[in-house]
Amino acid sequence: QLQASGGGLVQAGGSLRLSCADSARTLYPVGWFRQAPGKEREFVAAIRWATGSTHYADSVKGRFTISRDRIKKTMSLQMNSLKPEDTAVYSCVARASGNSWSVAYYRADAYDYWGQGTQVTVSS
Repeated sequence: QLQASGGGLVQAGGSLRLSCADSARTLYPVGWFRQAPGKEREFVAAIRWATGSTHYADSVKGRFTISRDRIKKTMSLQMNSLKPEDTAVYSCVARASGNSWSVAYYRADAYDYWGQGTQVTVSS
């Protein structure tokens, strides 16, 4: 079961760190999506487990950093310079395999499992 943690309330310009792990340590947490009230779900960031290469949405590039711990089998999203428009429920996603995948990383169907979201609220 995927578990995300680290959300909360922060002022604009602040930082938060989200973490994601599978309690059974069988899945590979590799990405984040978010959904703001009244908006469609959108891709945020992804990491290729095998190579460590990363992908980011243009809106977070340069501010967010995704990383994974191959030993602990966890994944984190460091969010800096947060903006009110970053306010959303953030959901981590995982794949059943640590191998690379062919479906575009920004597509929801590239991922096999979705965790419960964690709320991130950025006040102005």
